[in-house]
Amino acid sequence: MKKREARLFFVATLLLTDALMAGTAFYCAYWIRLLVPIPAEAVTLAAPAQYAPVMIAHMVSVLLALAFNRLYVLARSPSRVDEFYQTIGASTGGTIAGVALSYFLYKNTPLEVDYPRAMILYAWLLTIILVTVGRLTHGRLRAALQARGWGRDRVLIVGTGDVARMILHKILGNPGLGYQVVGAVEVDGYPSVALPAPVIGNARDLARLIEEHQVDEVIIALPEATHQEILSLIAECERGKATIKVFPDLFQIIAGPMSIGDLGGLPLLTIRDIALRGWRRTVKRLMDIVGATVGLIFLSPLMLLVAVLIKLDSPGPAFYVQERMGLDAKPFPMLKFRSMRQDAEAKGPGWTRPGDPRVTRIGSILRRLNVDELPQLINVLLGEMSLVGPRPERPVYVAQFRRSIPRYMDRHREKAGMTGWAQVNGLRGDTSIAERTKYDLWYIENWSLLLDIKILLRTLINIFRSPNAY
Repeated sequence: MKKREARLFFVATLLLTDALMAGTAFYCAYWIRLLVPIPAEAVTLAAPAQYAPVMIAHMVSVLLALAFNRLYVLARSPSRVDEFYQTIGASTGGTIAGVALSYFLYKNTPLEVDYPRAMILYAWLLTIILVTVGRLTHGRLRAALQARGWGRDRVLIVGTGDVARMILHKILGNPGLGYQVVGAVEVDGYPSVALPAPVIGNARDLARLIEEHQVDEVIIALPEATHQEILSLIAECERGKATIKVFPDLFQIIAGPMSIGDLGGLPLLTIRDIALRGWRRTVKRLMDIVGATVGLIFLSPLMLLVAVLIKLDSPGPAFYVQERMGLDAKPFPMLKFRSMRQDAEAKGPGWTRPGDPRVTRIGSILRRLNVDELPQLINVLLGEMSLVGPRPERPVYVAQFRRSIPRYMDRHREKAGMTGWAQVNGLRGDTSIAERTKYDLWYIENWSLLLDIKILLRTLINIFRSPNAY
């Protein structure tokens, strides 16, 4: 199916799905209010067919609210958490608008019917639930069809460095994104690494390559490039009439949301307003205490079982205590379930590699399921870590990274976390420290309680969707 036809099909079926879910929610709300005596006040409802005009008003209002929230602009890799919050807002606004529309259109007409407050509440709740379920189902079907080639965009990567490799791994590892990789082009003066896609030419010939390979989208993977170099590459892409996306540099990540203020009449741009301070820090700590306490209570049987299995599998303690750097670069003892042999670091510290012979049998399972990190809930409860934050590193690595990675030590302005923004975006294990640092700095500058909840939900989803390879 052609790209334009596929996009129209996806939007049309999503619109139909939302309409069906909103209508079903209203219909179920009618029967719940009719059959369930809650609240107990007497109510007389007309026949179901007489509520059809009100149901149509509800459906139209919800669809318009969803459109107003740009939920029919199909993102390639949407955040389901963000979409859920937008769905709540759209369902709320749509339900209220539907009530108002029904009142003004049908008041004092033969179409007027009683619309009880309890029925409105049921319609609102069911609309949120059913529209969310419908959209999740539609998203999975859409990803499956895109993986089979429906509406795929041909994408070209500019750059052959670490960032290009990371982007290619992300695209090739998720065919549901709807991309077909044409290849990558090298740029003079920039390093090259082994890529999981062919290098088809040089950036000097970008316009010709876009036309020859019928490229739909170009991703410029050169965060270290100067503004002038980026502008030159964009100019070449425009000749080929392709969509252009640019992987941001460190400043662009940090300066995401900017505000304009003044200093005695002189305009100033605020690009760094530390989010985690004052009452926000207290709220985050309260969430950590509640989350760690609940987690330890409910997961204690699992943790006890894991400890026993570790002791039976290999000699040594069940827990592994390792010094890591936390808030203000102060060391603390981080707890983990032991997943390696007791003598794993007899020759000194080293990164874990795929198929690492030091990992025990039970340890490989713990790592795949991320269960080895559970004891860090104790660190969170003690205040040494947070549920969400930059992942802590060992002092020996911090000493190396602070010399080579710009602003690396800024990661230590906040507590280390069990999970973080970099990790839920695929940057974990043996991945680029520079790129992880960028994500960590963005998190620190843009913290919010909603962002923490989003990261925690994505972490839980990723455990079941794509467990660690080692």
